[in-house]
Amino acid sequence: MTKRLSPRRVMNFMQNWAAVIAIVLLVILFSVLRPTAFLTVSNIETIFRSISINTVLAMALTVTLAVGGFDLAAGSLASVSGYFIMSFVLWYGMGLLPAFLIAVVMTMLLQCVTMFLIIKCKIPDLLATCAMMFVLQGIGLTYTGGGAISAGMFRPDGTPSVGSIPDIMKTIGSSPTIILIMLACVLAVHLFLTYTKYGRYIYAVGGNKTAADLSGIPVKKYRFLAGMISAFFIAVTALMVCCRNQSAQIQGAEGYQMYALSAVFIGRSVAGQGKPNAIGTLVGAVLVGILDNGLIMIGVPYYSLNAIKGAVLAVALIAAYASNKDQ
Repeated sequence: MTKRLSPRRVMNFMQNWAAVIAIVLLVILFSVLRPTAFLTVSNIETIFRSISINTVLAMALTVTLAVGGFDLAAGSLASVSGYFIMSFVLWYGMGLLPAFLIAVVMTMLLQCVTMFLIIKCKIPDLLATCAMMFVLQGIGLTYTGGGAISAGMFRPDGTPSVGSIPDIMKTIGSSPTIILIMLACVLAVHLFLTYTKYGRYIYAVGGNKTAADLSGIPVKKYRFLAGMISAFFIAVTALMVCCRNQSAQIQGAEGYQMYALSAVFIGRSVAGQGKPNAIGTLVGAVLVGILDNGLIMIGVPYYSLNAIKGAVLAVALIAAYASNKDQ
């Protein structure tokens, strides 16, 4: 006996799969408008390469939002982490691996300051990360002397750099390597949040901190754990930005912040999850990437791109959340 197709079922389906439906509709639209250019292997590769950095930063934000937090400083922290990586490689002649590992540690230490403000000082996440965003921007500019870090440039004190760009950075910054790193990060976050007790506890804390505390879950411990995991993926984001640009530009990772947040919020409702999740975030990033790529391909003026992208994303979010009574 087949189930009756009621308006409620249709609405639930639309809510749960709004982002996927939007992707399908956009693919059809852009394929019709640019039949020989949009739906090609090279362009699909271009889309995934373009969303790789957004997606990895979005993984950091997925973990943060899963525990009930919010991070406005992730992009700024990624920029500072990138300064560390490139300065160790170019200024001091380190190999990429030790430079990255040291940068991970320093990124986590800076994230500890944010977690101190949130957990110990009880400052709301939005305000604490907003303050840290400006602090991190100042730290980064002070560290670099107000300039970018690239091959052949002098250090802030006027002494010459001793290192050079290693070939591995060129490999990491190009496809398919950068795409594989993105997929590995998505898989890691998905497995952690979905199939480990730590991930389930993070979701429990994010769902209701009071209930989690009463059930014996150490809320502060898991909020701190989420912050450290987020810091690791922020450092990976910094590495990808540096490898793609072959330099550490001023505030070079901050432009990815809003795209990453959009991906996380769009992905919350995918498959009826109703919470930040890695697969949904990837879907959200793909939606943003297809929209960006398609609009450029059909010749939309650059000064109109943000308005059109914002409107389409708003429609996708309305479809995903309008009927959710819990929001």
